Amino acid sequence: MSPRARRAPTGRAGRLRLRRSLATAQRGADLLERKLRLLLDREHSAREAARAADRVWRERLAEAETWLVRGVLLGGESAPLRAAPADRARVDVRWAVLMGVRHPAAVDWTDPVRGAAEPTPPNTALAHAETAYRAALRAAAELAVHGTAADLLAAESARTRQRVRALRRHWIPRLRNELAALELALEESEHEEAVRRRWAATRGGG
Repeated sequence: MSPRARRAPTGRAGRLRLRRSLATAQRGADLLERKLRLLLDREHSAREAARAADRVWRERLAEAETWLVRGVLLGGESAPLRAAPADRARVDVRWAVLMGVRHPAAVDWTDPVRGAAEPTPPNTALAHAETAYRAALRAAAELAVHGTAADLLAAESARTRQRVRALRRHWIPRLRNELAALELALEESEHEEAVRRRWAATRGGG
């Protein structure tokens, strides 16, 4: 039943039910706020890791391009292709779950292996370029993982924040108001009942 269509409880049983509902709503809000703090902490860590990976990626990429130009000048335009290994790098993404949110957590990177019969880079500049490109690719993979994790955690944080706001600003105040009104009504009813009993006792004693 939606809150708008909900009928306010009455009587002592209604008061008990309202107290239980209020306690449940408050516990729910507390748990959601704890969840939100954990999500925000992990999101912050993921953002920091993404920024660090982005810096490394940009630095290593610039370094690799500088070495590549030198290597091509020394060995010719086809030198990088002749020295490239046939093997490919392998990337495995490890996943984690936080408060129900599945997100990428880390990258396992395996460099390509050059076969014994395959040629090595013909000059030092291309060897440095190869090393820098591999580092740049590792950083790019980490950037993708941490950036995606941060976005997923941020989306769940936004949903959780909305739920907390709905409880704190709307549902809990409504329950408190209903409980206060019901307690006042019960107090007045009990007072009237006590007056009637005294009046009845007075008449009976007279």
